[in-house]
Amino acid sequence: MSQRKKKRLYLVLGALAVLGIAVALMLVAFSQDIRFFRTPADLTETDMTSGSRFRLGGLVEEESVKRDGTQLRFVVTDTLKTVPVFFDGIVPDLFREGQGVVIEGRFDQNGVFQADSVLAKHDENYVPKDLADSLKAKGVWKETE
Repeated sequence: MSQRKKKRLYLVLGALAVLGIAVALMLVAFSQDIRFFRTPADLTETDMTSGSRFRLGGLVEEESVKRDGTQLRFVVTDTLKTVPVFFDGIVPDLFREGQGVVIEGRFDQNGVFQADSVLAKHDENYVPKDLADSLKAKGVWKETE
């Protein structure tokens, strides 16, 4: 085989290897859950024990918020199930009981959701669309006027 054909063969094999790696990375990315967040009723035992990071959405349960300096404990609910949450940091000004919230983090070994960030609604009528759809599907959505 001539030098020119060997170079061409190596170039084609290298391009195929790069393409194979790119396809493998795409398959791994697509196999992961790409939903924006889960509600408490959607959680599985795997979500709670895997230690993987994800978003949890729901309503802040009434009379569940406990503050100690920057540490905040509260409960997120979709009215079917509840999840205890711990957050250490400053929450948005609009964070309050009975309002929609989406939090990011992971479960600890005690079953408490350790939040890295808290996202709160931004006006009187706003609830994230996915959360509203999920609550409507479960029959617990209250229409506002």
